[in-house]
Amino acid sequence: MGSQGRSGSPGNRGPREGEGGEARKLQEARVARGKRGKGPAGTGHGGRGSGAEGKPGLRPAAGAGPGRAGEEGGGVEEGPRSSGKRDEGSAGPGAGRREDGSPERAQERGCQAWGGPPGTRTAMAAAAEDEAAAAAVEPATRPAAGPALWRLPEELLLLICSYLDMRALGRLAQVCRWLRRFTSCDLLWRRIARASLNSGFTRLGTDLMTSIPVKDRVKVSQNWRLGRCREGILLKWRCSQMPWMQLEGASLYISQANFILAYQFRPDGASLNRRPFRVFAGHDEDVCHFVLANSHIVSAGGDGKIGVHKLHSTFTVKYSAHEQEVNCVDCKGGIIVSGSRDRTAKVWPLASGRLGQCLHTIQTEDRVWSIAISPILSSFVTGTACCGHFSPLRIWDLNSGQLITHLGSDFPPGAGVLDVMYESPSTLLSCGYDTYVRYWDLRTSARKCVMEWEEPHDSTLYCLQTDGNHLLATGSSYYGVVRLWDRRQRACLHAFPLTSTPLSSPVYCLRFTTRHLYAALSYNLHILDFQNP
Repeated sequence: MGSQGRSGSPGNRGPREGEGGEARKLQEARVARGKRGKGPAGTGHGGRGSGAEGKPGLRPAAGAGPGRAGEEGGGVEEGPRSSGKRDEGSAGPGAGRREDGSPERAQERGCQAWGGPPGTRTAMAAAAEDEAAAAAVEPATRPAAGPALWRLPEELLLLICSYLDMRALGRLAQVCRWLRRFTSCDLLWRRIARASLNSGFTRLGTDLMTSIPVKDRVKVSQNWRLGRCREGILLKWRCSQMPWMQLEGASLYISQANFILAYQFRPDGASLNRRPFRVFAGHDEDVCHFVLANSHIVSAGGDGKIGVHKLHSTFTVKYSAHEQEVNCVDCKGGIIVSGSRDRTAKVWPLASGRLGQCLHTIQTEDRVWSIAISPILSSFVTGTACCGHFSPLRIWDLNSGQLITHLGSDFPPGAGVLDVMYESPSTLLSCGYDTYVRYWDLRTSARKCVMEWEEPHDSTLYCLQTDGNHLLATGSSYYGVVRLWDRRQRACLHAFPLTSTPLSSPVYCLRFTTRHLYAALSYNLHILDFQNP
């Protein structure tokens, strides 16, 4: 008996005709999707396969009867005449093979199996690669299929998701790529960020860090809340100093002896270029304090003089201001106020033609350790040693120099205020020798603070800094301890001792951004990196 012929009667092909047609449809669909391949798998020399055509070069016998004809689309020949080999055009494990069994085709299959050149890839390998490439491309729009909730208008979906907490938004972002992109919207994270520590939002909701995505800031704020950070040292000094520092953009300004050095931060914000790009000099003794204002550096020196330096030029003016060392200085709106050990505070103009002309001299009865101008430029507050007056905090009119009010009435003698800062025109913070941080609200009462936080180890507090919302940082006198406070709680949140017993030093000044905290001690400048703990 010969092998099956290709010219069998259509009526004798039976149900396998439909199977072959289905295989062809599947194969045509693959070709339409861009699957690689020279022709439809399973086609023979004449376009229809049979069981005998699995061997190269064989043609069906001429006398094949219509009763044996039949298997179009390729299959395994039935009955004892089957060769026992799977037809290469059938839809089975060998569905990707071609019926052309020439040596060249076999060589190509061998090259593909052993990692041959890219031109010899099979259709199945190419299909897998195309699917992987398609999966890597994120959809530009929301998915067409899915729950009816995702087909709502985006405004309504934003409103619904705005009620979710941080954990729920994080889980929702894992559903699909479109939701991950949707849940990264700043609007969804603003409410969470305002309740977080040091996320760049003030108490009134003003965003101070618009260039950084809100979601990224919320992630870093969790490190502040949990106290996760990496400690390092940015600068070291050979002799003991009492440094003061300020931040402006990507620059750090820090005083060392009678100089003010300007350093550039590297892009990570956790390291400095070792060489300063500017050096400001002029004082004969150490710089006690300085501020940045109106493109100027206004410095107070131990020589009783005030220095005014242009940030981006060599312009420097120095004039005698007090009889003793100038402990503090502030500058806003073209006005300079200074406080000295000689128990006076003075008001000066910043205008270049009037530098050195004193507008007001105020007798404070005590040495002045700290000073700050109100944001609305109507008054300023002085923090004194609390030896000659019962209150170390007094508010003065900036235009006339007259006393407006004093804050508090239950200070013990010697409870001097070493640092004071306005948070708004009606609220301010103070700290000092009495080991307390006090929060004052002038709208309620000037006689008693509305909130206070006590240093647990009864240490003097040299400096403080706030994010304008919930976070408060303080530097104490022993072992260089930096403390973080959540102003919604009484207890200290975290403490970071930066020195040991032999090199114990106060924290003279500290500043922080949303990612890093910088603390200046006697011998070095420390950093706490909360972005990469």
